[in-house]
Amino acid sequence: MCAENPENPGETNTRWPCPDDASDPDPNPTGVKMRGYQQLVRGEPFRGKFRNGFDKPEAFKPGEVTKVKFVMPDVYHTLRPGHRLMVQVQSTWFPLVDRNPQTFCHIYKADASDFKKQTHKVYRDSEHPSRITVGVVK
Repeated sequence: MCAENPENPGETNTRWPCPDDASDPDPNPTGVKMRGYQQLVRGEPFRGKFRNGFDKPEAFKPGEVTKVKFVMPDVYHTLRPGHRLMVQVQSTWFPLVDRNPQTFCHIYKADASDFKKQTHKVYRDSEHPSRITVGVVK
């Protein structure tokens, strides 16, 4: 098994030396059927307040439908017949990313009173359609 170099954790191409005779373990040694298996294919934290530019943070207006458009970094993944895509919209990735206070404030200076419970809604009706566009390589 090869591990990333802990001295340069952002360098994904940096590898520790591995013996030439290293073999990969059997990915499914017991032959388990993967029915209902879920795997994160792509994830990208994106703060909605930067939806119109990183130089111009804007608060959302409660009850107002707001378009949020962004491009996730590309990744190659094979989707085979029977595969399904699941999209999750989350207000926080804590503890992987800092906590989201759910209020329009400076996150790193937020105190306990800035953290509020919120409900988020993704619209997907004919008046407010939502979509995901993916590239196809043939």
